[in-house]
Amino acid sequence: MKTRFAPLVAALFAIASLAVQAQTHLSIAATAVPHAEILEHVKPALAKEGVILDIKVFTDYIQPNVQVAEKKIDLNFFQHKPYLDEFNKNKGTNLVSVTPVHIEPYGAYSKKVTKVADLAKGAIIAIPNDPSNGGRALVLLEQNGLIKLKDSHNILSTVKDITENKKGFKIKELEAATLPRVLDQVDLALINTNYAIEAKLVPTRDALFIEDSKSPYANLLVSRPDNKDSDAVKKLVAALHSEDVKKFIESKYQGAVVPAF
Repeated sequence: MKTRFAPLVAALFAIASLAVQAQTHLSIAATAVPHAEILEHVKPALAKEGVILDIKVFTDYIQPNVQVAEKKIDLNFFQHKPYLDEFNKNKGTNLVSVTPVHIEPYGAYSKKVTKVADLAKGAIIAIPNDPSNGGRALVLLEQNGLIKLKDSHNILSTVKDITENKKGFKIKELEAATLPRVLDQVDLALINTNYAIEAKLVPTRDALFIEDSKSPYANLLVSRPDNKDSDAVKKLVAALHSEDVKKFIESKYQGAVVPAF
């Protein structure tokens, strides 16, 4: 009996072994909302394709890039191209965009006023302290008539580029992740949508003003040149660009997050 079934048992073990070998583990750094939520949504479908997605959630914008550059993590999903370009330039890294996934229209929030005209002279306005998001915030402030910049198209504008500030607004530059937590302490805060959503703010309802869906700041899947075109990454891209994910984004975020594909 043992002799008769031995080849069958061996074949089954071989098949199981091949199945295990066919699985590819792909690690990806992401901020919690909406990035990790979107990744969790595609995780089961990817597993069926032989890709085991290991999602590592971060609360900052620095370590996700550092760890991908140091090959501790395969990819990340949290940033737009202006931020990626500035990071590569300042840190000497060579991270690359794989594909755009979604846009998070950027908004301005306040717990002290309900419309921009009510901002008093000398009001405190908080913006992110990283160059790309800070510049993005200043451009949005100018578009809504609060300040004027030397170059309204310069997405890397700084507070030094403000040429007109009639109401003497005090611009405070703070780490992006902290902005929802200081909303009670300032008059207005320009907050990245992922952090706004985490703080239970609804951008389309709570923002005093917000970018429209034509925003050029699409959030990217980012990797290194050595793994950008791997089969596992291609499968992840296909999953993120699926009709299923498009419907998931539109249904779950109700305009606060917009598909970029």
